[in-house]
Amino acid sequence: MNKKYFILISCLFAGAGLFSQQTKFSVATELSLQRSFKKEQRYWAVGQTVHLHFHLNAKDGVYAWISYYSDGKFSNELTATAKSPFTTPQLVNYRNDAEMRFKHISLGWRRYLKGSFNSEKWNLYGYAGFGLLLGRVFNTHSVPLDTSVYFVPVRSGKANFKRLTFDLGFGYEAHIGGDIYFYTEGRALIPTTDYPSKHLFVNNNAPFMGTVSAGVRILFD
Repeated sequence: MNKKYFILISCLFAGAGLFSQQTKFSVATELSLQRSFKKEQRYWAVGQTVHLHFHLNAKDGVYAWISYYSDGKFSNELTATAKSPFTTPQLVNYRNDAEMRFKHISLGWRRYLKGSFNSEKWNLYGYAGFGLLLGRVFNTHSVPLDTSVYFVPVRSGKANFKRLTFDLGFGYEAHIGGDIYFYTEGRALIPTTDYPSKHLFVNNNAPFMGTVSAGVRILFD
C-alpha cells in the first residue's frame, strides 16, 4: 500500500480517537471474494477491507472503509480496423488479455435491523453509502498493432481510472466473546460515473462489482 493510502488510514484512525470522546466506535477487518459482473469484464478476485464504525446510538451509525483487491484476469476477442482503405489487411482479429485491480474507499450510514452494535446475541444490519473506486488495468494484445494505422477497440499497456460508486450492503453478525463479533456480509458497488478510458473495452455502467466477505469487529468502549 503506497504512502497516500497509509496517510488516509492513519487519518481515519486519528479521527476515531477524537470521535470516541462522545461516540463509541468499532474497528473491523475482513477477507472478501470479489466478482465483476459486467459482460466482457467478468472475473474473480480476493481482497481485504479495514472498517471504522462510529455508533451514534444502539441502532444507527456511520462507517468508513478502505479495501484493496488482487488482480482479476479476463480476455476479449476483438477486431482492429484499418484507418486507410489502402492498408492491408483491412481487419486484424486479436485477443486482449486484461488484468484489473481496485482499491475502494467508502463512507456511509449503517443501521442495525435486528439487535444493536453491542448486543451479546446475533444481529442483522444494512448500510448504504458513496465511494470512490480507484482502478488499474493492464492490457496485452496477442498481436502487435500500430494505433496510427488501425482503430483498436481497446489500447494495450497500463492505465489508471476512477469511478464514483453507490454502495449497498447487508450482513449478519454474532457475538463471540468479550468485545469481539464475527460477521459475514454481501455488498454491491454500483458505478455512478462512466469517465471513458481507452484502456477499458467496457465503460458504460462498469465495472459493476459485488463482494461476499467474512471478518471480525472489535468494539472499543
